[in-house]
Amino acid sequence: MTRILPSLLTAGLLLAMVAPSLAQQPSLADVARAEEARRKGAPQKTTRVITNDDLRGNREANAPVVATPPAAAADAPAATPEAKKAEAKPEDPKKDQAYWKDRITTARQQLERSQMFATALESRINGLWAEFTAKDDPAQRAVVERERQKSIAELERVKREIDEQKQAITAIEDEARKLGVPPGWLR
Repeated sequence: MTRILPSLLTAGLLLAMVAPSLAQQPSLADVARAEEARRKGAPQKTTRVITNDDLRGNREANAPVVATPPAAAADAPAATPEAKKAEAKPEDPKKDQAYWKDRITTARQQLERSQMFATALESRINGLWAEFTAKDDPAQRAVVERERQKSIAELERVKREIDEQKQAITAIEDEARKLGVPPGWLR
């Protein structure tokens, strides 16, 4: 009993010292409300997004826009047919990071779908072979063998498609390398 009394007394003192400090701390909900009110009252800061064009010093993107005065536009001679054709053609899409990422991602997704289809066909061919060997009836075996041969032909077609898709990915990577596209854009 003499040992329990000092430990209870110590626990009581600790609780008496910690309890007021816990009671004084605001709850998480109070802190969230105060932060929301502070954000609403604070003026909105405008931020500038720095793009790759800014880092490269793209003069076209940073060049000031010069407007032609209306009087000079009226005095200009009529455009030649060649100039009209040049204006009518849409420009090539801007080949930026999004363009390259989208292009390589699409090619890789097509390859992945074809590879999954090839795996499924191989599984089907194996299942048909097991079914073929388990059948005793020649008519049933003939039906299963026809299905198996169709699946084998389809698998060969998909394998050729996979090879073409791999070549297309290599071509995209080569084109990007020749144009000086950063490798990170193709990841």
